[in-house]
Amino acid sequence: MAAQPVLLPGLLCDRAAWQAQVDAIGPSHVADYGTLDSLQAMAEHVLATAPAGPLAVAGHSMGGRVAFEMLRQAPERIERLALLDTSYHPLAEGQAGETERAGRLALLATARRDGMRTMAREWALGMVHPSRHNTHSFEAVLDMFERKTPDIFAAQINALLTRPDCGDLLSHIQCPTLLLCGRDDAWSPPARHEHMQQHITGSRLVIVETCGHMSTMEQPEAVNQALLEWLG
Repeated sequence: MAAQPVLLPGLLCDRAAWQAQVDAIGPSHVADYGTLDSLQAMAEHVLATAPAGPLAVAGHSMGGRVAFEMLRQAPERIERLALLDTSYHPLAEGQAGETERAGRLALLATARRDGMRTMAREWALGMVHPSRHNTHSFEAVLDMFERKTPDIFAAQINALLTRPDCGDLLSHIQCPTLLLCGRDDAWSPPARHEHMQQHITGSRLVIVETCGHMSTMEQPEAVNQALLEWLG
């Protein structure tokens, strides 16, 4: 049985984040985390709702962290793994961790006070390559974020602030693994993906030029090509 593609969206993302890839690779299960507030619960939910049999799991951003948890919970089901614009590290200790927490909670406060789109416009400026600001693709990202509620945002922020350290998993990954990120991704930069490549045996690294954090929407053709090669 061929592995069934399972596509895991990132923070505040939905099917729109993966639509270009679904169009390219064919029928895929795109996860919806609902109001779940931990990565472990998200992974359990995806495993319970995904098609039976082996899976080709691709996770973008927070979705990559869900993919790690799926691998931890059910390694026998993961036949292929793709990690896009993501990372493996836990919340940092000390001031760095507190700075991240404060930044995320400030965005949540903006969303509750001024609405999701106002928050999204501020936040997305740092996630999308500057050449795409105020373009159709930028507005599509804002549309997607606006479809979520502040309560969902709060739940997913909690999931990220309580994220486990997945560094110990890297050397145990044996399945064909694709690592991909935008050259200009400030949230999950190439250096983190290079680290993962060094520790995941046989993994392939693709750096997408002129691209920020939202690679699947910013440079869909490059992402599609990499995924099609990954799927074999």
